[in-house]
Amino acid sequence: MKKHLKSMTQQEIGAVLKELGQPAFRAKQLFAWLHKGVRSYGEMTNLPLSLRQVLEQEYPICPPEVVRKQESQKDGTIKYLWRLSDGNCVETVLMRYHYGNTVCISTEVGCAMGCAFCASTLGGLVRRLEPYEMLDQVLFTQVDSGLPVSHIVLMGIGEPLDNYDNVLRFLELVNSPEGMNISMRHISLSTCGLVPKIDALAEKKLQLTLSVSLHAPSDATRSRIMPVNKAYPVEQLLAACRRYYEKTSRRISFEYAMIDGVNDSEADAKLLLKQLKGLSAHVNLIPLNHVEESPLKPSTKAAVARFQKLLEDGGVSATVRRTLGGDIDASCGQLRRKYTKNQA
Repeated sequence: MKKHLKSMTQQEIGAVLKELGQPAFRAKQLFAWLHKGVRSYGEMTNLPLSLRQVLEQEYPICPPEVVRKQESQKDGTIKYLWRLSDGNCVETVLMRYHYGNTVCISTEVGCAMGCAFCASTLGGLVRRLEPYEMLDQVLFTQVDSGLPVSHIVLMGIGEPLDNYDNVLRFLELVNSPEGMNISMRHISLSTCGLVPKIDALAEKKLQLTLSVSLHAPSDATRSRIMPVNKAYPVEQLLAACRRYYEKTSRRISFEYAMIDGVNDSEADAKLLLKQLKGLSAHVNLIPLNHVEESPLKPSTKAAVARFQKLLEDGGVSATVRRTLGGDIDASCGQLRRKYTKNQA
């Protein structure tokens, strides 16, 4: 199967068009149209009809379809369930902040990582998304909502670094001045801790924010809730984070889901302080979103506040993530899971 045009750079599109006997300037026109979120070549009115017909035949656009759309009555968060061209579904969440609108995208259909607290991994990994399928989540969320997107987080369904090459291409495309031109500094990439890929990403020296899903300071606890820790224990992961900071000079954000009776004790906070000593880091405490199939429960507000104070008193920056979309299944993987179960 031919590569999708929207997964190509402007230069690669130019090579395709050259083979079709088209002038070089057509590449810029076509690239710009594809990055506006058009659903068909018929909308590309400044391209010759004959070219549009050939492209439609050889390189179909395959836009995603909205299967479900839920909007929070509390904070305006919008959650989309998109059906892809092969029938698989992924989730995207649009969140509104004072500094702009952030889109949280998925990078895979399902997930192989098996974290105990996450609905995305139930059912395992189905397949990895192509660059255009990630880009489409941003484009069509913007088109459907009518709200301009200024920030992107790769924290939806899937492990971004498990889909390394496609994610890097997506980042290149969405950062392109001829496309959406979203600054790397407005992009956050979340990983559960694939150490070799963290090192590979460090070599790219991208100015994005790396968010590491730590969720526990000890191997015993982390291995219990995150199987990836058995391959890359806490010490190895934090060593990779230090190397990443040395290469990029970018402060690392550590995601920490607060789970009642599992990782929210005073001892956990003190160990976390010890583990992060000397590392330029910010800890994002996340009240756990309850997943039906999981016995894990969120920490109490008092426990979260106590944990945050212990970190801050110890010199580590820590904030509690604002809960958005709690009334619309905004937690990662929940909407897809419900839809899949209903279709079975």
